[in-house]
Amino acid sequence: MIVPSLILLCPAPVRAQAAPPSPDRVFHSKSERDLAQELAAHHNAANPIDAAKVYTLADLIDIAQSQNPETRVAWEEAKARAGALGVARGTLFPTVAAVALGQTVRTATLIGEYFHRQTLGIFEPVLHVEYLVFDIGGRSGTIDIAKANLLAANLAFNNTHRKVIFAVASAYYRLLNARGQREAAEVSLKNAQTVEDDAQNRLANGLATKPDQLEATSARAQSDYDLQAAVGAEDIARGNLATAMGLPPDTKIQVQPIRELGLPTAMTDSVDREIDRAFSQRPDLMEQLARVRASDASVRRARSTYFPALTFSGDGGMARAYGQQDLFPGSYAQGEVWTVGLELKWTLFDGARREHEIAQAQAEKRAAQAQMDLLRDQIANEVWTSYSNMKTALRQQQSAAALLEASEQSYEAAHESYGYGVRSLLDVVSAQKALAQARSEDVFARTRLLLQVANVAFATGDLIQTQPPKVGP
Repeated sequence: MIVPSLILLCPAPVRAQAAPPSPDRVFHSKSERDLAQELAAHHNAANPIDAAKVYTLADLIDIAQSQNPETRVAWEEAKARAGALGVARGTLFPTVAAVALGQTVRTATLIGEYFHRQTLGIFEPVLHVEYLVFDIGGRSGTIDIAKANLLAANLAFNNTHRKVIFAVASAYYRLLNARGQREAAEVSLKNAQTVEDDAQNRLANGLATKPDQLEATSARAQSDYDLQAAVGAEDIARGNLATAMGLPPDTKIQVQPIRELGLPTAMTDSVDREIDRAFSQRPDLMEQLARVRASDASVRRARSTYFPALTFSGDGGMARAYGQQDLFPGSYAQGEVWTVGLELKWTLFDGARREHEIAQAQAEKRAAQAQMDLLRDQIANEVWTSYSNMKTALRQQQSAAALLEASEQSYEAAHESYGYGVRSLLDVVSAQKALAQARSEDVFARTRLLLQVANVAFATGDLIQTQPPKVGP
């Protein structure tokens, strides 16, 4: 019977959380399989996209603000900061706790020349109260820090929305560019096929040479190759838009085409006014200012440790006890119990700890101020760069529109002249390639202009100024 008992007492080796047994192969454990099953059972929220609806940019942004996990993360962080402020404000009020004390004590009491055994059983239900009467800046500094951190979290929440809106707008305009490039490639392929057909007909009638027909076929094959590349780019752009909205990349989204969007014709404001507006409404700059406030409150809280703190504490309740001495009969008794105390604590020496805490808080405050100055410089440069890019995009769009019109006329003239035998096939192919390039540049110029308009609004903070207030994420 001894051996089985020893076997039962020996623990079995636990391998579920063990390290990999060797470095030369992949290690798969039951814990990993459990996680895989849990991930497989995790389902995303219902897809809000209607496959039959054509979505505008405003529609896409509205969906992204509710679907993108980044906004929910920022929202929960802001709520956590609000909870921290409530905790800090709770120190302004007394703490009341219900306490039940039960104990049995047996001692030897010296009476005369003998020790007498004494037994006590006590049960005390009481209310315990603690209250910090004053601490000259400690609690108020903590509350101010929590207020500043909450404000910073709220502004970070707004800045997250600014980034999400810009990400969706950028992905939307890139999708429009990709779709426009695909449509332009389709038109170019049709033109190349028309030229190839003309070359084959003229070759059959003895009016063209074999090299002319081969050149037209080569141009048609190149147009087909460009079209396939444009189709792939459009698929990638559509997946990027869905991802920016917090949706699966294979989500089918119909968006408003670029031809229905208006284009700006001039700059609406000066760059100096754009920079001033960015300084007044960029949420990340306001967030940094809130962090400067928090650092200033940290300095005040650190300085409060040089002053005394007065604390009140007290207990009040009933006591019921049983007492017995030696072997004599015991007895029960009960009555009110209470204690009241005031504690004045003033730290006189702590090995220069307070001095170092103040120096640390002051250094962090100066660092926060320097970070704010750095951010101002970055914002000014961002606005300046985006403003300059928008001016360039505006001029390029106007030039691209003129180039497209001229290329269309040149292609039509070359194709017509080729039909009369006045121009060669090489001239037609060259004009067709120039027209395809002009179409591509026109689409790119229009979408780039719209993207730069959004970039200016992103740099100045205008993106979140026109959005309706939202309660949730």
